[in-house]
Amino acid sequence: SVGRNLAQSCEGRCGEKLAVCSCHSTCDALMDCCVDFKEFCLEISPHSGSLLGGTDFRILNVVFDPSATLTCRFKSEIVTQGFVDVDGVGHCVSPMLFESGWIPFEVSTDGVNYNRAGRWLSAHHSKLDVAFKLLLVNGTQWQYYGTPGVGGVLLMVWNASLINAERVNVELWGYEETGEPYSEHWQADWTYLYTVGKDVLNNGAFSFTPKPTEVPLSNWHMGSMRVSPSTKPDGAQNVNALWSGAHALAYHLEEAFRRDSAGWALGKCILWDEEEKRIPNFLSEIIDCPCTLAQARADTGRFHTDYGCDIEKGSVCTYHPGAVHCVRAIQGSPAYAAGQQCCYDSTGAQVLTGDSIGGSTPDRGHDWGAPPYQKPPRIPGFSHWKYDVITFYYCCLWSDNCDYYFTHRPSSDCRTYQPPKAASVLGDPHFITFDGATYTFNGKGEYVLLQSAAWSLSVQGRTGPMKSENGSVIMATRLSSVAMKEMDSDVIEVRLTDRLDHLQVLMNQEELSFSEQSWMDLKGVFVFSAVPQNVTVMFPSGAGVEVRGRGGVMALTVLLPLEFNNHTQGLLGKMNDNPADDLTSSDGVITPANSSPQDIFTFGAGWAVSNESSLFTYDSQLLLNEYHFGPKHDPSFIPSFSVTEDPSDTLLEPTLRMCSGVGAEFCKYDALISRSLELGNSTLLTQRSHAATMQDLQLVVSCGWLQPPRRGHKEGTLYLQGAKISFSCDHGYCLHGSQERVCQEDGQWSGNDTHCVSDNILGIALGSAAAVLTLIIMVVAIVLHSKKQKSEKTHSNNVHERCSAGFGVRGLMSK
Repeated sequence: SVGRNLAQSCEGRCGEKLAVCSCHSTCDALMDCCVDFKEFCLEISPHSGSLLGGTDFRILNVVFDPSATLTCRFKSEIVTQGFVDVDGVGHCVSPMLFESGWIPFEVSTDGVNYNRAGRWLSAHHSKLDVAFKLLLVNGTQWQYYGTPGVGGVLLMVWNASLINAERVNVELWGYEETGEPYSEHWQADWTYLYTVGKDVLNNGAFSFTPKPTEVPLSNWHMGSMRVSPSTKPDGAQNVNALWSGAHALAYHLEEAFRRDSAGWALGKCILWDEEEKRIPNFLSEIIDCPCTLAQARADTGRFHTDYGCDIEKGSVCTYHPGAVHCVRAIQGSPAYAAGQQCCYDSTGAQVLTGDSIGGSTPDRGHDWGAPPYQKPPRIPGFSHWKYDVITFYYCCLWSDNCDYYFTHRPSSDCRTYQPPKAASVLGDPHFITFDGATYTFNGKGEYVLLQSAAWSLSVQGRTGPMKSENGSVIMATRLSSVAMKEMDSDVIEVRLTDRLDHLQVLMNQEELSFSEQSWMDLKGVFVFSAVPQNVTVMFPSGAGVEVRGRGGVMALTVLLPLEFNNHTQGLLGKMNDNPADDLTSSDGVITPANSSPQDIFTFGAGWAVSNESSLFTYDSQLLLNEYHFGPKHDPSFIPSFSVTEDPSDTLLEPTLRMCSGVGAEFCKYDALISRSLELGNSTLLTQRSHAATMQDLQLVVSCGWLQPPRRGHKEGTLYLQGAKISFSCDHGYCLHGSQERVCQEDGQWSGNDTHCVSDNILGIALGSAAAVLTLIIMVVAIVLHSKKQKSEKTHSNNVHERCSAGFGVRGLMSK
């Protein structure tokens, strides 16, 4: 019937499970797709590109009529012109967007009926591979053009095959944010400024000698270059194009900049300083930095590597000389969506702006943007450039006035930083709770690993039987999948695949590919996967979930900020610094951690999920039969609760030799039960990695930054417990207070504030009676202070009493 045929079509019904077939993403694996599933529920290549737009992507698995007029509509509102090539392959062009993440789109062949649907990944421009950008050769020359000694010809290059044209236009676009800050009228805008090269050959390179502009064009100080087909009008929106990254438009600025770049920049710096004083201060609400590089790299739920200064990629830290690695706070601050950046030197200590121009700086605009994006200061990359980078050029790079900049962007120290707590699941499987209790639970099923009603956070684990190298079932299980969500976020599931240690990531039951982008901004969650063996999931609460494929099993680490104290339950325990109550059942019964394996097995079984609460995907008959229709805890699977160390076992001796120190017990169990030294070694290394993480996340006491005295100097830039800072004065000045101060266990500096006082500071006062009176008072104060210092000298050697020759009562009297 007509009704039956309509019901079997995926036209306009992608994501649905119909009565007789499916248009859901799981239908391929379950082999129940409607016949036209791929025609209407689109796959594309590439599936991602710059949020600036212009990427030509192909529609796969569909053959279009070559005469069709293809239009593509993004977010149900932004329309771009597509086309059908000679092979019947449909192409769309991605639009300019002010957000990152997955963007829904629809395709029409008649401009009216948009009946095919897909999704496009809009990526932060700076996170794109350079192969997909317009590249400015020698970026320093471009961004310092017109400053003393910098000029000449500018060169840009690109991959010509990414522009569907024989000839192209090269254009300059400017970026600006207008309207009253933090009001509904605050808007972001890209504006076409002018064409630098008209109708030039698309050979992948273009050079030009820039000329200064005049007002109003010179009012744009930051922007991007764009290359697009010359058949399109100048400044045409949403056409096939390649963009450079945002940069300082030094080469385009007015003649006044070339005559006196430092003076011009100082004027802009002062204007910015006045504006910063007028708008809200965001510094009080941003998270404090971790105290050490080790903490910063371990706290993966709240901080992530800054691509502009990455120790894994050679520590090319252009804006932070002296640093080897920087991290950024993942989440924007609550009210102002501001960002935090933390940089560290080769010793692992923070680099602070009070000591170095390379110090880390907070950001009014978070570099990675902040959900829901779209409006200032939340625009990924470009809000940050507007408020935090071009202003750095004004004050620090084009002129020497960094004091202005660092007044508004001072480094945060780490006095209020509290490291997270960590819990792990490893091996086959063993549990280490947030409070440090350890136990083994080898149930088969789906279980609550972590549940927090206060944060609406749920992390669930699926376990399955292990198999030996010859394929026989081992009476132990392994973690095979982890599913999680927070509040109304997307559901993220990470699971083992048939490829050794490779992990698959699902978002709302649909597979995510990290072949093009390693970072994804999703609804209420971020996911990072640079290699197939590692996945990190980050939630707005600061919770972080690390999943690793190791030795044929899945290892899991969950990190929680201290705000979760007394707000967790599940197999990973109650986070409250009391390991004795970690094995608490869902109805409140406590099982001691030293209970029998059978009692612990009963405890674990009680944390099985239900079909109603399950976050897992069931996209195979095996998963449906074993976990969806079967029991959530399989009572028929009874594991081996212990292993016998049989002296005649040839595996025992190498196992005992390998399994020693931290992780020895779990290592022995896994090696002997699985008959695999490789698994035992993997468990050993994973538990040692957990121990190293716990060590890295130890609380570190900081006393905070100390400034040098005026007319003096300090030695030392470490401000953590046990650190010593020493002070000295310029020639002709005497040091009063402590010459050396030590950071104490209570977070306070020893000694007294340090000052440098001129030898003859009082001489100018001797010409009047008032000066004499002042002199007497000050001399008495100095004498009393000197006596006090002498009396305290036996208690501390930090107080500096020696002054330069002539200072003291006798010296003053003789002047």
